[in-house]
Amino acid sequence: MSATISRFSTIFLVTSFLLLGGCGSAPTLESKSRAVPAGIDLSGNWTLRQDGSAQAPRQVGDPEESIVLMSKSQRQQRSDRSRSSSGASAHVFLEFGRSLKITQTRYSLFISYDRSVVEEYTFGENRVISIGPIEAVRVSGWDAGSFVVETLDHSSTILFETWSLEEGGAVLVRNIRISHGDKDSYVRQQVFDRD
Repeated sequence: MSATISRFSTIFLVTSFLLLGGCGSAPTLESKSRAVPAGIDLSGNWTLRQDGSAQAPRQVGDPEESIVLMSKSQRQQRSDRSRSSSGASAHVFLEFGRSLKITQTRYSLFISYDRSVVEEYTFGENRVISIGPIEAVRVSGWDAGSFVVETLDHSSTILFETWSLEEGGAVLVRNIRISHGDKDSYVRQQVFDRD
């Protein structure tokens, strides 16, 4: 009888650990600071540097994990299909442009990509965002001297973006990474010169 109870206790403990381990694996996003670091202002007109930082994105991982980048109009047309697929949709929230106009206020950052798409980021935000039926959680704000945006989709894929100034404010560096778990499926750095 005691052997049966002991075996039942062991099975119960192992099952409990397995269930608890599976529940704790979903990623969450931590809110970022609302406070703008002293002397940091990303405002200005910026042009993408042509010395290789504009090269085709470097994809990491298997070909089936590659990220498809598309314009906003293409994303709007594909949003219904993307929502029904089981793949990641964080990439839908990623914008690109050769010329940027950034306006930084006390509470927000506005980024205009090629004078056609404007993204607004509120410092310290932690909210659900959407494009058509596609939804994700986004946090944005400051970490040291960098402006950080993180977007988490329904498949636990995270889009990480950082914006920082270099060379006395004459250069803007944008780092982009898309990850699922501990695997990066897309990594890119863009360098912009102030106009």
